[in-house]
Amino acid sequence: MQATKLDIELLERLQKIDLEISRLEKQLEELPQRKTILEARSKIASLETKQAQILSLMKDVKKKLTRINDEDASLAKKEKGVQAAIEAASGDFRGVEARTKELDGIFKRRSTLAEDLKGVQAELAKIEMLDTQVKDALESTSKIEQTEIASFQSQGGAIKTDLMKLQKERESAKDKLNDDIADAYTKTSSHVGSVTVGELSGNRCGVCRAVIESGHLISLRNEAPLGVCPSCGRLLIISD
Repeated sequence: MQATKLDIELLERLQKIDLEISRLEKQLEELPQRKTILEARSKIASLETKQAQILSLMKDVKKKLTRINDEDASLAKKEKGVQAAIEAASGDFRGVEARTKELDGIFKRRSTLAEDLKGVQAELAKIEMLDTQVKDALESTSKIEQTEIASFQSQGGAIKTDLMKLQKERESAKDKLNDDIADAYTKTSSHVGSVTVGELSGNRCGVCRAVIESGHLISLRNEAPLGVCPSCGRLLIISD
């Protein structure tokens, strides 16, 4: 393959830039903050679901409290009325007896409601405690997420800046490279990955290390300073 000394230098430069770009992209992808952020967001989502469940439970328990208090208030009012009726009917034995039984029933019901109220209040206290714990966990996890995001943006931003510089250098090197060689490099890179260019080392490819048989070796040397490895398809710089 026809290539000038400048083409070879540019090709080596392009290869070096692409390897560095690949390294930085991998470094960016593997930044530890990324994993921590994803874990924090997953935990936040789980906590928010739990919080919604807690709020639903709290709503139901508060409805129970309202029903108990409303019934007790109604019974208290009724109790006063019955007591007043007993006092007004002091000479009516049967009336007083019936009212006394009614008053006893009201008292028993209010006693039951008082016990129910204690149970529901205890239930609400547990739910409120759990709600506080979840809120604290959400706040703590959100702080971790924000801290890691800031760290990721700082460190990742520096890497992205380096990547942008390298991309500009890459474009500049590729623009100066012979068009046919640039096309060959692009096509080869798409097939073999980041390591696209190697050097002929004796009778071996400097990348895949395959031994090149004598017939192909003679052809390669005739193509100097640039050929293609018959084994892996990479571009080979032939310097001797």
